[in-house]
Amino acid sequence: MSTTTQAPKALRGVGNWIDDRFHLAKTGEKNLRKVFPNHWSFMLGEIALYSFIILLVTGVFLTLWFNPSMAHTTYEGSYQRLNGVEMSEAYASTLRIDFDVRGGFLVRQIHHWAALIFVASLVVHMLRVFFTGAFRKPREINWLIGVGIFTLAMLEGLFGYSLPDDLPSGMGVRILQGVMLSLPVIGTYVSMFLFGGEFPGEDIIPRLYMLHILLIPGILLALIVAHFMILWHQKHTQYPGTGRSEKKVVGTPMFPGFAIKAGGFFFFVFAVIVALSAFVQINPIHLFGPFTPTAITSGLQPDWYMGFMEGSLRIFPNWLDFQIFGYAVPIGVLVPGLVIPGLIFGGLAAWPFLEQWITGDKRAHNVADRPRNAPVRTAVGVAGVVFYGILWLAGANDILSHTFSISLYWTTYFFRVAAIAGPIIGFIVAKRICLGLQRRDRETLEHGYESGTIQQLPSGEFIEVHKESSQETVHVLESKAAVDRIDDEAIASVEESESDGVEAPAARGLKGKLRAKLAHWYTKDNVSFEGVEAHTGHHLHHGAGHEEHEEMAGSH
Repeated sequence: MSTTTQAPKALRGVGNWIDDRFHLAKTGEKNLRKVFPNHWSFMLGEIALYSFIILLVTGVFLTLWFNPSMAHTTYEGSYQRLNGVEMSEAYASTLRIDFDVRGGFLVRQIHHWAALIFVASLVVHMLRVFFTGAFRKPREINWLIGVGIFTLAMLEGLFGYSLPDDLPSGMGVRILQGVMLSLPVIGTYVSMFLFGGEFPGEDIIPRLYMLHILLIPGILLALIVAHFMILWHQKHTQYPGTGRSEKKVVGTPMFPGFAIKAGGFFFFVFAVIVALSAFVQINPIHLFGPFTPTAITSGLQPDWYMGFMEGSLRIFPNWLDFQIFGYAVPIGVLVPGLVIPGLIFGGLAAWPFLEQWITGDKRAHNVADRPRNAPVRTAVGVAGVVFYGILWLAGANDILSHTFSISLYWTTYFFRVAAIAGPIIGFIVAKRICLGLQRRDRETLEHGYESGTIQQLPSGEFIEVHKESSQETVHVLESKAAVDRIDDEAIASVEESESDGVEAPAARGLKGKLRAKLAHWYTKDNVSFEGVEAHTGHHLHHGAGHEEHEEMAGSH
C-alpha cells in the first residue's frame, strides 16, 4: 500500500492563499526543476557570488565601528607601539577594530580575503566565458554586465583598500591623485573637487567611504541580480557531449540536487576564506603606521588586481610627454593610468560584437566552444592574459630587482620589451597549440585512439592497433564539424556576391574589404572536420597506408 505525504493543513492553507493571488505554483515547480549542467568550471561564478555575500555581511559588521573621518586624534589604545602617535580618526578606528573589538581583526581579514577572492573568481569566470565563446548571441548583454561588475569590483576594492588611511593605502590614494592630474585641462579641477582642496585634503576618506558602502555596492548588487535573472531566463551554456544540443540541456535539476550542491559549496568557500583569514595575515596596517604626505616606503605592493596598473605606471617611458597651448600632457601617466585600462576593459566589452561582425555569425549559441576549436579567439585571449601578467609582474620590478640582484633599470627595460613581444609570442604559440590539438582530434575521430597494442603484419612490419573512442568522446569531437559549418556559412555571408559573380555592394567598400580579410584571417588555418566519419570497430593504423593494412589484417 502506498501513502502520500502532504504538507500540514496550516501550511497548505497559506500556500493556497498565496497561489490564489499570485499563481506561483506552476511557475515555482517549473523553476525548481530547471536543469544546470554539471561541470566544475560553472562553479567559478558561484565562488564570486558567495564571496560577494561574505563581503556584504562582514562589511556591515565593520561599518558599526569604523569612523570615516580624517580629523586628527592621538591614539590611546591597546596597541602599545602606536600609543601617543597622532593619526586620523579613520586609522585609529581601524586599530580599535583590530585590537579592541572582539573578533574584529578576524572579520577585517575575512573581508579583505573575500575581496581578493571575489575579484580573482570574476577574472577566472570571465576567462572561462571568453575562451568557450559563451558570450555569443544571445548572451552579449550578460557579458557586458559581467565586464561592468569586474570594473566596479576593482574600483570597490581600491576604495576599500584606501579607507584605513595607513601608509600603503595613502600611497595608493596619492597615485590615484596623480592619475587624475594627468587629465589635460580638467585634471586639477577633478582632484580639487574629490579631495576637497590640496592633497590630502579633509574629504577624501569620507567620500570614498560613501562610495564604498553605498553607491558601488548598490550598483554591484543590482548588476549581479540582473546577471542571474538573465542567466535564469536564457538558461546556462553547456559543453558538447552526448545528448546535448542547442535546444536540450543535460544536467542536475535545481531542486534538490543543485540546491544542495550549491549550499554545500557556499560553506566550503566560506570555510576556505575563514581559514586563510585565520592563518595567513594580510594588510597588517598596524605595522606600517598612519599615512603622512611626507612619508614613503619601498617594497609595498597594492592588492593583486591593481598590480597591472602599478606595473604600467612604472615601466611606461616619460619621454613622450608634451605641452599644447601651455597645458602639460603627461603621457607617461595618462596612458598607463587611464588609456591602457580603458583599452583592456573596452576591448573586453567590444569583443562579442567585433567577433560577430568579423565572422558574420549571428546564430544563437547554447553549446560552448572548446577553446581549441576557435584558435584565433583563444590566441587573442592568451595574448591579453600575457599582457596583463607582464604588467602585473612589472608592478613588482623593485622586488624582483632586489631579490635577484638585477639592476632596476634593466628590469624596467626588460618589461618594456616584454609588454610588446610577450603578447605576440603568446598569440602565435597559443594558435599553433590549438591547431595541433585540432589535428590530433581529427586523427582520433577518424582512426580511434592509440591502444598501446603492437601487431606484426605478414610483411614483418610492426604497427599499433587503434581502438574505437567512447561515444561521449565521439560526440565531443564531432562538435567541431558543427563549428566548421557555421564558419563556412559565415564566411559565405561575408563574401556574398550577386548571381552574376559581381561583389555585393556591402563588400565593395573599404569596410567590406576589411571585414572579408579579417574573416579569412580568422578561419583560414582551421583544420576542417567536414566529411570526417567516426570509425567503428578495432583496426590497425599506420599512417597513410592504414587502409591497406586494415585489409591485410582482416584477411590474415
